[in-house]
Amino acid sequence: MQVARKTCAKIIFFIFCPNQLPTTARTKTMACLLASGNHEQQMGFRKKITTFVVNITHQTSIAMKKTALITGASSGIGADLARIHAARGGDLILIARRQNKLEALKEELEKAHGIQVTIMAKDLSVHNAAEDVYQALQEKNIAVDYLINNAGFGGQGYFHEREWVKDQTMIQLNILALTHLTRLFLPAMVARKSGRILNVASSAGLVPGGPLQSVYFATKAYVISFTNGLAGELEGTGVTATSLCPGATATEFSQRGGLDKTELFKGRVFSSYDVAKDGYEAMLNGELVKLTALEMAAKISIKMSPLVPRKIVLRQIKEMQKIKE
Repeated sequence: MQVARKTCAKIIFFIFCPNQLPTTARTKTMACLLASGNHEQQMGFRKKITTFVVNITHQTSIAMKKTALITGASSGIGADLARIHAARGGDLILIARRQNKLEALKEELEKAHGIQVTIMAKDLSVHNAAEDVYQALQEKNIAVDYLINNAGFGGQGYFHEREWVKDQTMIQLNILALTHLTRLFLPAMVARKSGRILNVASSAGLVPGGPLQSVYFATKAYVISFTNGLAGELEGTGVTATSLCPGATATEFSQRGGLDKTELFKGRVFSSYDVAKDGYEAMLNGELVKLTALEMAAKISIKMSPLVPRKIVLRQIKEMQKIKE
């Protein structure tokens, strides 16, 4: 917002105060254009630039009014995505399980940015929770411009030893809720010929599999594949779909999933804000996949993994997922 205002201010200064411009090559050229010719030519030129400024201001204003729905918004990447969107003047719909966290974030963002924040305390792993969210917003006549599916969790351990209900809930949240929300909100975006979808996946979804996190890795591979397919379908519609694939990130995810004592999280752990920023910008730019929060060596390993025998890759991944006191 501040950048847009400064740009408009500079152009207006060019229009009405050409004699006071700094003596640089660029401003001299503008000064000559404004000062040369008769009065009618000057007024015509100024009118054209004024119209240009008004149009830019209007477009910026529209961009600021975009409403983003963010799941898993009470902390970590989700909360930081909310802060980034709010700083750009956009309204928000924040969904998470913890009412108190949502209320605190709503108060923070509305006070800091003068935006409107709608909060919904909802467990999206529950059957038909996505439908409940959609119907509630329909009743309030709130349109979603950006859909950010961030909610998700993982879990460490041998698949045959883990509690089935935990993995079932993981599949429901990481896959079914994400897919259902996308199906519900996408038609209106396509009809408006405008919209953005950001599905938060993981770098885990880019490798052959994840021993000791078999279900989690599989859910994130689904998210990437699903998003890629959507992106192909949406080409030319004005709507884009992006996968955000971070590595180890400083959030509650590692503690909840029992991963904080693994080799993966004993190395460098990246800021959730930096991950959110990378993802948000990739979404706006319509990028297909955004790989972030990884050291260069890790990025190279992921990109080279298709060339390495899968059994070797799986052994390496298993070693990284083991809990080490």
